[in-house]
Amino acid sequence: MSRSTGYDDSAGGASEKLSHRRQNNAEEVDILKQRENEDTSKLKPAPRTSAILRIESIAMPIVFTGLAFFLRMYKIGINDHVVWDEAHFGKFGSYYLRHEFYHDVHPPLGKMLVGLSGYLAGYNGSYDFISGEQYPDYVDYIKMRLFNAAFSALCVPLAYYTAKTIGFSLPTVWLFTILVLFENSFTTLGKFILLDSMLLFFTVAAFFSFVMYHKQRSRPFTRKWWKWMLLTGITLGCAISVKMVGLLIILTVGFYVVGELWIFLGDKKMSWKTYIQHWLARIICLIIVPFLVFLLCFKIHFDLLSHSGTGDANMPSLFQAGLAGSEVGLGPRDIAVGSSLVSIKNQALGGSLLHSHVQTYPEGSNQQQVTAYGYKDTNNEWFFDRIRGLPHYEKSENETEFVTAGNQYRLLHNNTQRNLHTHPIPAPVSKSAWEVSGYGNELVGDDKDHWIVEVAAQHGEEDASKLHPLTTSFRLKNAVLDCYLAQTGNHLPEWGFRQSEIACIKNPFRRDKRTWWNIESHVNEVLPPRPDDFKYPKTNFIKDFIHLNLAMMATNNALIPESDKLDGLASSAWQWPTLNLGLRLNGWGDDSIRYFLLGSPFSTWPSSVAVIGFAVFIIVLVLRWQRQYSDLTDPQDLNTFLIGGVFPMLAWGLHFTPFVIMSRVTYVHHYLPALYFALLVLSYMFDAGMKSWSKSKCGHVMRLSIYLTYYAIVIGGFLYFSPISFGMEGPVADFEYLDWLPGWYISNKNK
Repeated sequence: MSRSTGYDDSAGGASEKLSHRRQNNAEEVDILKQRENEDTSKLKPAPRTSAILRIESIAMPIVFTGLAFFLRMYKIGINDHVVWDEAHFGKFGSYYLRHEFYHDVHPPLGKMLVGLSGYLAGYNGSYDFISGEQYPDYVDYIKMRLFNAAFSALCVPLAYYTAKTIGFSLPTVWLFTILVLFENSFTTLGKFILLDSMLLFFTVAAFFSFVMYHKQRSRPFTRKWWKWMLLTGITLGCAISVKMVGLLIILTVGFYVVGELWIFLGDKKMSWKTYIQHWLARIICLIIVPFLVFLLCFKIHFDLLSHSGTGDANMPSLFQAGLAGSEVGLGPRDIAVGSSLVSIKNQALGGSLLHSHVQTYPEGSNQQQVTAYGYKDTNNEWFFDRIRGLPHYEKSENETEFVTAGNQYRLLHNNTQRNLHTHPIPAPVSKSAWEVSGYGNELVGDDKDHWIVEVAAQHGEEDASKLHPLTTSFRLKNAVLDCYLAQTGNHLPEWGFRQSEIACIKNPFRRDKRTWWNIESHVNEVLPPRPDDFKYPKTNFIKDFIHLNLAMMATNNALIPESDKLDGLASSAWQWPTLNLGLRLNGWGDDSIRYFLLGSPFSTWPSSVAVIGFAVFIIVLVLRWQRQYSDLTDPQDLNTFLIGGVFPMLAWGLHFTPFVIMSRVTYVHHYLPALYFALLVLSYMFDAGMKSWSKSKCGHVMRLSIYLTYYAIVIGGFLYFSPISFGMEGPVADFEYLDWLPGWYISNKNK
C-alpha cells in the first residue's frame, strides 16, 4: 500500500515536472519566435521603402536604357564618310547582300548582322565601303549605324540586371550601370558599323545568363535552371560566332562548371545517377548548344554566299566549282602535255595554290622561291612538259599527249619558265625536308626537275589513268630524291611574304593530305570543252566548315607586326588599362569630323587599380586562410565575393592576358570586353569596402556621399571627353585641352 502510494506520488511528481518543462519549452519557443519575428521585421523594408524599391526596379532600367540609346545614337550620322573598320565590315555586309563568297579572319554572325542592317535600311549591297570615302546617297549608313548602336545600348540594362542578380547593394548597382553607360570607348565604337559592340553585347549577355544560372544552383533541374543554362549556352555560341575572342567568356563559364562538378563529386548525399545527370545537362547546354549555334552560323553563311567572290581561293576546288559564276572547273576534262595551263591546289586543310615568283631564297640554294599562296594570281600558273632527254613537246603535233599516272614530267612555271626543282638542301623552315625551288629553264636543268605523277584518288567515273581537274587527287614524287611535293603548313618569314612553305617531304604516309594535290583551273584552247551535262560531286558541309575555320586561323596568325614597318594605329596590351595610348579612327584634318578611341579616365584608371587591389585582396585572404582565420563566413558575402569579384576578375584576366602574349598585331578596341569586367571588379570593391558603413547612420551618410560624388565624377568625366565620342568639329587645335598624356594625340600637339 505504501509502495503503491509512494509510486503514485512519484509518478505524479514526474508528470508535474514534465508538464512544467513543456510549459517552459513552449514559452521559450514563443520567445524565440517573437525574437525571430522582431529580427525579420528589422530586415524587411518598411511598406513605403518596399514600394520605392519596386518602383525603382521598374523605372530605373527604363531610364538607364533610354539614356543608353540616346548617348549611343546622339549625332551618329554627322560624319558621312566611311570610318575606320567600316571599310571592312560594311564591305562584308555587302557581300551577303550580293551573295558573293569572301574570306575573313572572324566567324560570320556579326558580319551577317551587318548585312541584315543593310537589308533593313534598303541597301542593295552594291557599295564596297572604301575607307575614308563619302557615303553615296543610296547607302543609308545612318540606319545601319543605328542598328549597331542598339547592341551597345542594350549592354546597359544587362549591366543593371547583372549587378542586381549578383547581390550588390542598390548604390553599387547604379554605380556599375553608370560606369557602363558613361564609358567613352563603349560610346565611340557603338556609333559605327563594326563588330565590337556586337561582341560586347553577346559577352555581357552570356555573363548575365551565367549569373542567373548560378542563382538557380539550389534548384537544379527545374524549369528556370534549364532556361538560364540553355540561354547561357546560346549566348556563348553567339559570342564566339561574332569573333573567336568569344572563346574567352566560354572559358570563364567553363572554369565555373569544372569547380561546380568537382564540389558535386565530393557530395556524398548526391547519387551517381544525379551526378551523371548534372554532367549531361552541362554537356548539352554549355558545349553542344554553343557548338550548334556556331555551326548554324556557318551553315547560313555558306547558304547566303552562293556566288563566286574574292575569297574563293581559300576553299577546296570542288567547293569553288559549286559557286555560281565560278571559273573553277570550266576547262577541258583532260590535261595535255605542253598546252594545258593549270593551277595546282594543295588538299590539306588550309591548302593553297602552288606559286612562284621572281624573288629568290636569301639562304640555301638562293634559287627562285616556290611557295603556296591563298589567292588567285598569274604566278600560280604551271604547265606539264616532257622530261629531259625527250624532244620538247610542240603544240603543232597532230596527236595530243595527255598527262597520265605513273609517268614522269617536268612542271614549268608559266611566267618565269623555271622548272619545279628540288635538291638535298634543307627547306627554309622544315629542316627535315628538302627545299623546293624554281631552277633553270627549257635548256638548263637536271633530272631533279623530274616528277612522277601518282593518282591518290579519283572521284566519278572518268579514266583513272589520267589527270582530271578537281576530281583527281594526285601526288608528285621526285624521281631522284624519292620525296613528295608538299605544303608543310609552316609560313615563310617576311622575305617570303609570309606565304606557305613548299618542301619535298621524305617518306610521308600515303594519306598525308599535305602531299595531295588537284588541278583547280585548266585552260586549253585546243581540247574540247567540258560536256554540258557534266556535274561535279557536292562537297561535305562539315569538311567545308573545318577547312574554312583552319583557313581563318591561318590568316589571323599571319596578322603579325612587320619589323620594317611602323603601324601608327597598333598598340600593346599594357597601354590599354593604363590609357597610355589612344586611337584615331579617321582623318585628322580641320575639315573632318574626328573620333578618338580612348577609355574614360575616371573609370578606366580606377578599374585598373581595382583589378590590382582585388588581386592583392585574394592573396591576403589566402594567407589568412593558411593561418586559420575565418573570413567571408556569411554565405551571402561569400557568394557576392565569388560571382561579383572572383569570376569577373577571372574573366578580365582571360580577356586581357592572351593579347599580352600573342604575336599578332593588336589595337585599343581589343580591350573592350576586358574593360567591362574590370568595371565590375571596381563595383565589387566599392560594395565590399563600404558595406559595414551602412550599420551606422553616420557611416551610411558617408557611404552615400562617396557614391554620389563618384557618380558625378564619372558622368562629368564622360561629358568632358564627350567630343572624342560624339565627333570633334572645327579646328584640331581647339581640342588641345584633352591631350592629358603624350599618347593622347587628340590635337596635333603630340603627333
